[in-house]
Amino acid sequence: MASIKIQDVADKLDYELRRAFAAAVEEVIPAAKFDEYELFRAFRRAVGRKCKSWETVPDHLVEKYVQ
Repeated sequence: MASIKIQDVADKLDYELRRAFAAAVEEVIPAAKFDEYELFRAFRRAVGRKCKSWETVPDHLVEKYVQ
């Protein structure tokens, strides 16, 4: 098993996750009015509360690149 710092992953993928999360909310609640940035900040805070700092994931979900 591998461990990842879930909030750091969210920070690294900030742009992609923010856009995807906003698109999902718009798909489920078409008339929703929200600030995309504030929504993502709230999501990150919720991740911090609901997840451990280091989350364990199966090895096959992690690929390490050596530079």
